[in-house]
Amino acid sequence: MIETLQDLRSIYSTPKPRSLAKQLDHLDKHCRNFIGLAPFLVLATVGKDGRVDASPRGGAPGFVRVVGDKALQLPDALGNNRLDSYTNIVQTGKVGLIFFIPGMDEALRVNGAARLNNDPELLAAFPHDRHPPRIVVEVSVEEAFLHCAKALMRSKLWEPDYRIDRARFPSMGQMIKEQSGSTEPVESQAVAVARWRSEI
Repeated sequence: MIETLQDLRSIYSTPKPRSLAKQLDHLDKHCRNFIGLAPFLVLATVGKDGRVDASPRGGAPGFVRVVGDKALQLPDALGNNRLDSYTNIVQTGKVGLIFFIPGMDEALRVNGAARLNNDPELLAAFPHDRHPPRIVVEVSVEEAFLHCAKALMRSKLWEPDYRIDRARFPSMGQMIKEQSGSTEPVESQAVAVARWRSEI
C-alpha cells in the first residue's frame, strides 16, 4: 500500500530534467499553435467538496481562443445543463485542460485559474452558426506543457483498424434507460445522433 510520497517515489526513478524543464508558465508559440488546431479537449475541475469532474468539449479548430500568452477563452455550447464543470469553477476557480488533435499522438496540458464571464460584448465576439455562447470560461494560464505520445500510441486511438463497430453497444437511450430505471420510450441510436447533429 502506498501511503506517503516517499513510498510512491521509491517505486519510480527520478524524472528526467527534460520532463521538468518543458513545463512553462505561459503559452509559447507551439502551445498556441496546438490550441489553434485542436478541435477537442477535456476540461477537468474540482468542487469545494473535493468532487472532481472531467468533461469533453469540442468545436471547430480554433474554438478555444488564445489571448496573449497567459490566457484562454473557452465558449460554452449546448449540452445537458447539468453544469458540473461550471459549478466547480464558481466554487474553486481551478481547471485543468488537455487538448487533442486528431492524428497527432502528442497532447497539450494546461492548468490554471478560471472564471465565468457572460459579458454581452465578449459573447458577441465568438462566431457561431446557430447557438451563441451564454458564458465564456476565461482561463489564466499557470502551467502549460506538451505531453508525450506514449498513451495515445498504446491506445492506437487514431488508427482506423482499432475503431469499434458501434453496434457492439446498446443505444445511448437504452443504456441510460437501464441505468436510470426510466419508463420513457427508448430513442434509437440513429435518431439520437440525428437529433444531436441538429442541435450542434
